[in-house]
Amino acid sequence: MKHISRVGFVMLAAAVVAGCGEKLQAAGNGKNDVASYQGAQNNFVVAGWKAGDKTSWEQSLKARGQNTQNEYNKIN
Repeated sequence: MKHISRVGFVMLAAAVVAGCGEKLQAAGNGKNDVASYQGAQNNFVVAGWKAGDKTSWEQSLKARGQNTQNEYNKIN
């Protein structure tokens, strides 16, 4: 009986120690950051915005801030 409890204790201790490890969380793709206005070139961008066009990016941000994220416009 003591042997079973010792084996159980050792298995429990091994499980606790194994749960304390942390794996490396590196990105791994090596992609460098680029300016925001050069961003995504896919189907998920706002219509009318062209990737790489800084003025169109700034106009989109301004319109978004005024039209959809301005609480005063939402309640009036």
